[in-house]
Amino acid sequence: MERNELYPIFVKVHELNVLIVGGGNVGLEKLSFMLKSSPAAHVDMVATWFMDEVKELAAKHPSVTLIEKAFDTSDLEGKHLVIGCTDVLEVNHEVRNEAKKRNILVNIADTPQLCDYYLGGIVTKGNVKIAISTNGKSPTMAKRIRQFLEEVLPENINDLVKNLNEYRKTLKGDFDAKVEAMNKMTKGLIDKSD
Repeated sequence: MERNELYPIFVKVHELNVLIVGGGNVGLEKLSFMLKSSPAAHVDMVATWFMDEVKELAAKHPSVTLIEKAFDTSDLEGKHLVIGCTDVLEVNHEVRNEAKKRNILVNIADTPQLCDYYLGGIVTKGNVKIAISTNGKSPTMAKRIRQFLEEVLPENINDLVKNLNEYRKTLKGDFDAKVEAMNKMTKGLIDKSD
């Protein structure tokens, strides 16, 4: 059976520098997606033009800077993550190749073979965040799974997480004892025999 080999991580994009190359529909989608998860994400967007919706969204987020010009390799300086999403294949390839030379993780929209990472579906309820990946095979399926999880996860799940965190702070003993106590406390969440 084919297997998803991706390693999921949650990145603090409010502490990193992100570059998005492209200011059209896909650029808007990528920026919106990032700001939905992390409203204070540090993002520079470079494009020869920007959709009005991109300008409006950027205006609401002081950590987003729009730079109206053609992509240049100097745009990669100090960046940690890059997303290429222009409608010019040659520009996207240049973004990818130049980012790789600098060991910067890169995502080229709708071109899985040119990506170091994918932007999957995300469900967020307070402190609980679940990422969904289809290994780049079906963004539509990731969207449907996200919608399903948004419906089935209780709205008060964040209260449960906060209460468990407070309980964890009261535990005494070594790491193994604390893990055992937390496992005992949360077993009922998934135990179907009760």
